Amino acid sequence: QVQLVESGGGLVQAGGSLRLSCATSGSIFRAKNVGWYRQAPGKQRELVALMTIGGSTNYAESVKGRFTISRDNAKNTAYLQMNSLKPEDTAVYFCNLPMGSTLYAPWGPGTQVTVSS
Repeated sequence: QVQLVESGGGLVQAGGSLRLSCATSGSIFRAKNVGWYRQAPGKQRELVALMTIGGSTNYAESVKGRFTISRDNAKNTAYLQMNSLKPEDTAVYFCNLPMGSTLYAPWGPGTQVTVSS
């Protein structure tokens, strides 16, 4: 079973940047779409960035122009570069491998991102 481990979160001031990493346990990663999700306190988990196998990307309107998703198939790792962070970006960030309306892997532990004003 594929395992996902997110890292790179932390506390940053508004306007700052962070780069998140998502390490996966198997080579199946290169054959799957990859997405970054976040869950803020009291809110549902939401998809914020998606990269397909072919390299196409989609972003939630709230992060468009500020976040960039990328992947390194040789390292079985996905990244989320987050710039111009806002307090409303505060959440636990997760990655997963979406397949339509389902997910290929169980959720990892996530990584906390806290943006102070």
